[in-house]
Amino acid sequence: MQYRTLGKTDSKVSVMALGCWPFAGGAVWGDQDDKDSIATVHAALDAGINFFDTAEGYEEGKSERVLGQGLKGRRHEAVIATKVSPNHLGAEDVMLACERSLRNLATDYIDLYQIHWPSRAALPQPGQKAAMGSGGGADREVPLRETLEALEKLKRQGKIRTIGVSNFGPKDLSAAIDLSDIVTNQIPYSLLWRAIEHEIKPISVKNRTGIICYSPLAQGLLTGRYKSADDVPEGLARTRLFSNKRPMARHEDPGCESEVFEAIKKIQQVADRVGEPMAAVALAWIRQRRGVTSFLVGARKPDELKMNLPALDVKLDSATSRELARITQPIKRAIGKNADPWNSNNRMR
Repeated sequence: MQYRTLGKTDSKVSVMALGCWPFAGGAVWGDQDDKDSIATVHAALDAGINFFDTAEGYEEGKSERVLGQGLKGRRHEAVIATKVSPNHLGAEDVMLACERSLRNLATDYIDLYQIHWPSRAALPQPGQKAAMGSGGGADREVPLRETLEALEKLKRQGKIRTIGVSNFGPKDLSAAIDLSDIVTNQIPYSLLWRAIEHEIKPISVKNRTGIICYSPLAQGLLTGRYKSADDVPEGLARTRLFSNKRPMARHEDPGCESEVFEAIKKIQQVADRVGEPMAAVALAWIRQRRGVTSFLVGARKPDELKMNLPALDVKLDSATSRELARITQPIKRAIGKNADPWNSNNRMR
């Protein structure tokens, strides 16, 4: 296992982190046996994975509670990252949410406490124009300054050790960095979703704010599982990579389906030449990007986790990395700077 420093701290986290949302089951993931989830946590620890990501919003804390059970007796081996929901960003709500997460996780401290999504933009009063940029994120329903001051208080109390954000665009990320020591930004990043490279990643690298990548396999597209856009389930074919005519799409973009599947075909050819599965090549590419601290893999059973572990042994030379970037450049160009996979009206300001 490879380990990297968490922001500017002394904490070391595994470059492969376990995303624990599937443990919640429910509407998104369907039936999930808690015993399988707990066994997956143990398998991750045994493999050297020490970084676990969850959120209070995953089925009302179910994911947190199952992770807490999985870490019973092994808490000292783990670095826990969880998130406060966007409807709990007022000062008092932050404190209460943290207490709930501590109880769910059966721990007395959280290693990395993240703002899951920024607060929504404040609506202008009748006759007023929308607020135009301001220090401390004051043009949000809950000013960013208020949220971060509450998080700093939790840090002083020893209930959290570090502060991170998730789904923060360049404006909000810059504001947060000005107000607090932000160690990470959790954001979608993969060979097929490179929007953060325009603005968000340069800010992160400059300020040593680590990038935690979610959806590093683009929700399964980079496994080679799907041969055409029509093969992709409706629930997955709703991102801006796909046409806005798809049944569950809520964006207004035309998508870039032909570019995506042409790129997948070429990535598979590179993977065949390297002699590794496409997924392993895609994870190796993201692992080797500057500024990346960790990438999340989801697993519902130990066997699913083990399928991802060989990717840690894949090393791509610089020429191959550049080739993969060239292959996916048309998609990067089509997606543009908006890093929100699901909405044309970018929530990641």
